[in-house]
Order: sequence, then C-alpha cells, then structure tokens
Amino acid sequence: MQNGKGVSRLSTAPISAVSREDQVTIGQQEEDYFGYSSPLAQSMKKQRAEKESSGLTEMLQDAREKADAHQKELDKLKKISPRYGDAPLEAYARISRARTPAQAGSAAGYARRRAMQLRAAQRTDPEHADQIKAAAGQLEKAAARANRKKLELNREQLSRARMKRMVKENRRREAQRIRQELRKSQTMRAIRESGYFKETEIANRQADQLTATKMELKAQAEQLGAVSQGAIDAAIQGYSEGTQLATVDLDAPMQLPQVDVQA
Repeated sequence: MQNGKGVSRLSTAPISAVSREDQVTIGQQEEDYFGYSSPLAQSMKKQRAEKESSGLTEMLQDAREKADAHQKELDKLKKISPRYGDAPLEAYARISRARTPAQAGSAAGYARRRAMQLRAAQRTDPEHADQIKAAAGQLEKAAARANRKKLELNREQLSRARMKRMVKENRRREAQRIRQELRKSQTMRAIRESGYFKETEIANRQADQLTATKMELKAQAEQLGAVSQGAIDAAIQGYSEGTQLATVDLDAPMQLPQVDVQA
C-alpha cells in the first residue's frame, strides 16, 4: 500500500509540473500577441501602417490628378475662346488717353499693327474667322480715327497759340470766340470717343454670337450626318443677316447749340 501510494505520488507530480509550464507558456503567448511582441503581431502592425501610408499617398495622388485635369480644362477653354475683341478696345483706350499729336499717332500705329496681325491669324484660326474679321475691321477704323484726332489736336494747338496772341493784343472778344470753339471741339470728340467703345462691344457680341451659332450648326450636322454643307452655309447666312443691327455713323459731324459770346 505504501509503495502504491509512493508510485501514485511520483506519477502525478510530473503531470502537474507540465501543466503549470503549459499554462505559463500559453499566458506568455497571449501577452506577446496583445502586446505586439510576437512576430505575427509585429507583421500585422507593419501591414496596417503600410496600408495607412499607401492610402494617404493614393489620396494625394488623386488630388494632384484632379488638379492637373482641371488646369488642362482651363487651358483648353482658353485655346477655344480667344479674346480677339480686346485689341480694338485697347486701341480705343489709347486714342482716348492721347493728349498730344504724337500720342495719337502712336495709337494709330498700334491699331494698324494689330489689324495686320489679326488678318494673318485669320488664316490659321478659321473657326473664329468672324471674331477676327470684326476685330480687324474695328482696328482699321481705330487707325483712321486716331489719325483724325491727331489732326484735330494739331489744329487745337494752333488755336491756343492764336488765342494767346489775341489776349496779348487785348482782343478779348476774338479770344473768347476761339476758346468757345475749342470747348465745342473737345466736347464733340469726347462724345464720339465714348461711342467708339459701345460700337466695339456691339460688334464683339455679334461676332461671338455668330461664331457660337456656326459651331453649334456644324456640331448638329456632324451628329445628324445628313445635312449638306450648302444647307449649313444657307442657315448661317440667314442667321448672319438676321443679326445685323443698325449702326450709327459716329464720325459724322455733330451739331451743338450755338452760344452767343459777349465781349
């Protein structure tokens, strides 16, 4: 009996010791896993960090691609819609700012150069031929009007010199008459120059509308595929005639009320 009990104790002792060691090992494994100490946990942590980093990189790349696409669209719109009508507006602004014959001559030279450049551009950009033609026509008018202002400013300089001479000779009545003529000439010129800008804006709007209509008709014809070029030209010609507006001759002489000058 005693030997049997001894054998029983000896046989159970190693089993309990192994069980405790297994428990310690399992606990350590759990601690390593949840504390990111085991190789598997470290690998998972690394993969998660790489995933977050790659996600941020993809977001930045996507934002950069969208910005580039938006810039390309803006560049495309700039190429599609050139502002040919700005040239005559700039020419008339220079004419309006001219205070001496030399400045008026410089404005005329600018208008002539820009008109020649637009005539050359008409061959390379046929889609905007109406806009170019309208702008070139306005520039040619601007050159002629600048030359006219140059002559007027020359006459006004002579009139001022004559007026000063009349004042020195005590001929005040004649000096007052010359001063009144100068004011009248300057007033009429200011009215004409303000009309130049309105005339140019109307011409630009008509040319833009005509160009847009032509492009729309061509696009519709390409979609249908059954409209002849003659029908398109006839439709465009009819629209062009329908959009013609009555123009005012701004260079015609203007009548202002006469003012009696008292000595």
